[in-house]
Amino acid sequence: MTNNAVADLIARSNRLGADPRNTNYAGGNTSAKGSETDPVTGEQVELLWVKGSGGDLGTLTESGLAVLRLDRMRSLVDVYPGVDREDEMVAAFDYCLHGKGGAAPSIDTAMHGLVDAAHVDHLHPDSGIAIATAKDGEQLTKEIFGDKVVWVPWRRPGFQLGLDIAAIKTANPHAVGTVLGGHGVTAWGDTSEEAEANSLWIIQTAEAYLDEHGKDEPFGPQVPGYAALPDSERRAKAAALAPHLRAVASQDKAMVGHFSDTDVVLEFLASEQLAPLAALGTSCPDHFLRTKVKPLVVDLPADAAVEEIVARLAELHAAYREDYQGYYDRNATPDSPAIRGADPAIVLVPGVGMFSYGKDKQTARVAGEFYTNAINVMRGAEAVSTYAPIDESEKFRIEYWALEEAKLARLPKPRSHAGRIALVTGAASGIGKAIATRLAAEGACVVIADLDLAKARAAAAELGSTDVAVGVQADVTDAAAVQAAVDATLLAFGGIDLLVNNAGLSISKPLLETTEADWDLQHDVMAKGSFLTSKSAAAAMIAQKLGGDILYISSKNSVFAGPNNIAYSAVKADQAHQVRLLAAELGEHGIKVNGINPDGVVRGSGIFAGGWGAKRAEVYGVAEEDLGAYYAKRTLLGREVLPEHVANAAAVLTSNELSHTTGLHIPVDSGVANAFLR
Repeated sequence: MTNNAVADLIARSNRLGADPRNTNYAGGNTSAKGSETDPVTGEQVELLWVKGSGGDLGTLTESGLAVLRLDRMRSLVDVYPGVDREDEMVAAFDYCLHGKGGAAPSIDTAMHGLVDAAHVDHLHPDSGIAIATAKDGEQLTKEIFGDKVVWVPWRRPGFQLGLDIAAIKTANPHAVGTVLGGHGVTAWGDTSEEAEANSLWIIQTAEAYLDEHGKDEPFGPQVPGYAALPDSERRAKAAALAPHLRAVASQDKAMVGHFSDTDVVLEFLASEQLAPLAALGTSCPDHFLRTKVKPLVVDLPADAAVEEIVARLAELHAAYREDYQGYYDRNATPDSPAIRGADPAIVLVPGVGMFSYGKDKQTARVAGEFYTNAINVMRGAEAVSTYAPIDESEKFRIEYWALEEAKLARLPKPRSHAGRIALVTGAASGIGKAIATRLAAEGACVVIADLDLAKARAAAAELGSTDVAVGVQADVTDAAAVQAAVDATLLAFGGIDLLVNNAGLSISKPLLETTEADWDLQHDVMAKGSFLTSKSAAAAMIAQKLGGDILYISSKNSVFAGPNNIAYSAVKADQAHQVRLLAAELGEHGIKVNGINPDGVVRGSGIFAGGWGAKRAEVYGVAEEDLGAYYAKRTLLGREVLPEHVANAAAVLTSNELSHTTGLHIPVDSGVANAFLR
């Protein structure tokens, strides 16, 4: 049975975390104190439940709480070795855990345990951080909140900050919270309702002050020529730039991207203060841990040509890497973790928008959300004062914190396709859907392209959120539609690493019954369609400079001459030779091109369900429902082939396990001797 204090804490956390005005994703933490029966002694014991490391308030559940014995946690005060060694206190929290302990305690645990209040909230609202990062933040805090909120000078999160806030609460009995310089806000209450009300009062009071007293143009006037481009032009330019920008963000390690062109972002990019404010970087630790200390800003107007921006990017990227290396070298100590890469996590392109990057789509999207938070913070601070983030040395101490490094080391090993972006054609059903499902399960971001948009979106939704998969409409016989699908992939995930040419159909007829229309349709979809998608995808892959994979779902019929199948078999032979031709041409760019030759995939196949199965069953003189078994019996292994078996081959061919293999066709046919590759 859930403790009442815990139930109240979860409900409060979810409400606070559901509103981005209160805190950002995975930002902030909440806690409650209460009692439970110790199963060993049978006596009541005072406990602290606090959001664990890495959790998100909006989706917090009981399993995401760290549970500590309050008496033991507070006894750590007596052994605290001082601010120079306070990182050791995080390990000490493990000795205070109650029972199995729940989630790992975070660095902010001391803030919650040492403050003499039953419920404590620590949040990162844009309005609160705007005050916290204002040059005269201490004076503003007094003016806005009176004696109800107390200013706390910047201190890195940790045990000493917990001691500081506990002392402030004791010395200020009328106070309901604090503004933490450069960081965020903390509030408390005797009940969960009171703590939540105090948190919201601080946030809303800060918002109201900024609205009432802020100047009209905190970022200065709009710079001529830097205003946002019209929507369609803006997004087309974003797609054209995306692979080049991904190359910039991925020199050290391949990243997934996210594009944002919200009004907040576009206004900032068009403003006079863009360059100087961006150079100051973010301040809240949650912000720059995900965005790096500052973004790369393209210093060209909105109407600059894509080619001009790409040329300038080479210079800006080199300068950014040199600057970041200098930042590391100035601040690193002998025991600092190694540099984690010098590429930007945020790239700002005036007139177009913001591109953010991370190890996966969620990380990239959240990085963009955090930089949007930082823009709001800068606007608020500049509206009533001057934006003054924490010092560079303090930023470095947090970015390269040993505790942060330990958190990264605890992450599970990436899946085989983690960080890769796949476009699969004809993927709303059958083999294509099975391949998309397998690639997503292996960690890839997947775009499902299909003639039927509703089915494409439904298939994508089955795989997870839009951080995992999206569905798009694509007629692969139309060059413009194909480019639109590739552009949609670039805008959804920042790039493309893997193309699966799977879209297809079949019309089973003997030569004399095969019409010109039958021939043209199959060649348009599979030969021309594969050519068009490969051409568009390869252009983006080459621009990314990350290599890639192009995979053709061909057929056993590409090498085996069967009866009554002239158009289908001929076009499959065309696809098979495209594999060899493109492997020879694209190898210099690190792009592998391989194929799969399935046969007898009846169950779950869109092609067989569309009439092909009935035609083939008629040719072989069996009932349609027995066709799969018929195909299996004629194979060497005697096994029926399913879409999932083709997906297995696709996953292996596009993994690092076959990183040195190109120009290969893999049969997935249970062994058809006449289709052996020679």
